[in-house]
Amino acid sequence: MSRTEFHRSVAREPHRERTKYLLTRHPEVRDLIGRNPLSFACVVGLVMLQISLAYAVRAQPLWVMLLAAYLLGAFVNHALFVLIHECAHNLIFKRRNANIWTGILANLPHVIPSSVSFQNYHIKHHSHQGVYELDADLPHEWEARLVGHGAVRKALWLALFPIVQALRPIRLREINAVDRWVVTNFVAQMTFNLAVWILLGPMAFFYLLLSLFFGIGLHPLGARWIQRHYMTGDSDEQETFSYYGPLNRVAFNVGYHNEHHDLPSIPWNRLPDVRRAAPELYDTLEYHTSWTKLLFKFIFNREISLFSRMVRSERGGVPLSDESRPDQDLLGALDPTEKRT
Repeated sequence: MSRTEFHRSVAREPHRERTKYLLTRHPEVRDLIGRNPLSFACVVGLVMLQISLAYAVRAQPLWVMLLAAYLLGAFVNHALFVLIHECAHNLIFKRRNANIWTGILANLPHVIPSSVSFQNYHIKHHSHQGVYELDADLPHEWEARLVGHGAVRKALWLALFPIVQALRPIRLREINAVDRWVVTNFVAQMTFNLAVWILLGPMAFFYLLLSLFFGIGLHPLGARWIQRHYMTGDSDEQETFSYYGPLNRVAFNVGYHNEHHDLPSIPWNRLPDVRRAAPELYDTLEYHTSWTKLLFKFIFNREISLFSRMVRSERGGVPLSDESRPDQDLLGALDPTEKRT
């Protein structure tokens, strides 16, 4: 039957124990922990490519701009978002500030300032996966009820996902919504947007904006948001899913999501090595091989909705209501800043 509430778990988030298993049974994976400074070159190249594409469509007919945004711009913007995710985990440079600035640079073609805010709340998603008050990846309860199980509303939800995602942090505890870096991100983004509008024109600006909405919205790439933690298969217990398909080649291996949650201090280029090191762990899990297939399954299968998520009421073994103990961050022991240069 179609669910009208989230799946609820009394267990702790699953990745802490999987991390212990990997480090004990496959200690060689420790050698994969570190950074990939070449990701900065990827950021620079993709930003320049997206600006060049915006320049190329500035005087083209509307249909050309739309087609370019869907077939080209979406992939570039999605790849930049994945690299922002790398910055959130300090997987490009040793110094945190250098990663923040790299994220701000990668954010520029997205039009909407989001890099610093994402970095602020994303680590909570790892350490408190499924905790409604701390995990911004979870939909609001009202959001899930509003979208429901119908194909049209689910498609519209995906189409507007950049806006939806921006509303998530409102409910979160323990995160400052505004700090100096958020302001810096906003100022840099507005300056860039104004420069694009004045120097390249409105068509170039809307190309960038539509590339954002396509790249993380109603597009095969948008199914990545469903793939990660939505329970769309047979298991009522598994809550994180990987994607092993060809689009990983243009998405910096972001589909290796179980691997990333288990060892979040390993950069994108080494995530396939984690799966190869422990096939008994990953090949026995449910996983996806097609984002396009998943996109249609999510939209048209009435058994799947925003309620197809696992939630819990504890934080690292401590009930959320217990404020007597400090927050324990899952990533502390595996922070590449502490492990190696």
